[in-house]
Amino acid sequence: MAINLKNTNDVHVNGVKLLVFGMAGTGKTTLIKTLPKPIVLSAEAGLLSIAGTGIPYIEIESMADLKDAYLWILDNIADYETVCLDSISEIAEVVLSAEKKVAKDPRQAYGAMQDAMGDLIRAFRDLQGVNVYFSAKAEKTQDETGRLLYSPSMPGNKTGQALPYFFDEVLALRIETDSEGNPQRALQCQPDSIWTAKDRSGRLDFWEVADLGEVIRKIKGE
Repeated sequence: MAINLKNTNDVHVNGVKLLVFGMAGTGKTTLIKTLPKPIVLSAEAGLLSIAGTGIPYIEIESMADLKDAYLWILDNIADYETVCLDSISEIAEVVLSAEKKVAKDPRQAYGAMQDAMGDLIRAFRDLQGVNVYFSAKAEKTQDETGRLLYSPSMPGNKTGQALPYFFDEVLALRIETDSEGNPQRALQCQPDSIWTAKDRSGRLDFWEVADLGEVIRKIKGE
């Protein structure tokens, strides 16, 4: 086998791949405005927060839409710097709905959805030369001690639990109050006892401003 020797200095040339999750109304879709030259795959029909910004988007209502969008992006990838999937939670619901129509057992549908979503996430995550932004809903659960935990939400427990493992950057979009009691949006980039998060780049602070363009520049060391 021929060896293709690479250098870690080039790791980020392939783009930054981010998963951002948050509760409803925190502004996950609004973050798209902060990304460099984005195109959006929208399964939520909730783009009002970025209306009038001139950002191109493709509506995803079926598996066929999703496959066609992926192939179209492959052919037109040079025109964009960021591909946005808004949201991966809703896209999973589209996939699950399609699987339920052909599966005899609901458990088979969930298993098929999990496999299909794994393939889908890898395909978009591994797009060459672009950043990829996945948004997801937040799910609130309790552990055995009754402590609340927040993590990305997907249909099916196994799918949701596996989602963070696909990404180097998992950020929680939160709204917190400042010292004067005013609400402030911020990205939590490291985990605590309640919120799931991780930053494998090691370049992000615990809190970052809700600006993904700035986050990407920081991860790249620019």
